[in-house]
Amino acid sequence: MTRRHDVHVRRIYDRPAAGDGIRVLVDRVWPRGIRKEAAAIDLWAKDVAPSTELRKWYGHVPEKFAQFEKRYRDELATQAGRTALEQLRTLAARDDLVLVTATRDVDHSQATVLARVLNEAR
Repeated sequence: MTRRHDVHVRRIYDRPAAGDGIRVLVDRVWPRGIRKEAAAIDLWAKDVAPSTELRKWYGHVPEKFAQFEKRYRDELATQAGRTALEQLRTLAARDDLVLVTATRDVDHSQATVLARVLNEAR
């Protein structure tokens, strides 16, 4: 029986943990104050991030999160979204996966939605 790999969400500003596995930045915009050499990520998957329009509409207002999640899942259901998700699924099949974001409120972020989507598909 193969081991089921975990999908976690962490802020890019937090120190990487020893057992993180594959670390993937899932923000469309590079995080402020982080040098690429110091980012400790294995991949920048900006294609899986919400569209600029959706991101600006949401504005990280927690009261909008349920509607944001629905709209973001709709984006992920498009051909481009499915292709970007497939890359993350492939990585999650190999090792534990940490979805990294610069968002302060990780619980109300696209990274949390992605983790839910990836965990539902397993």
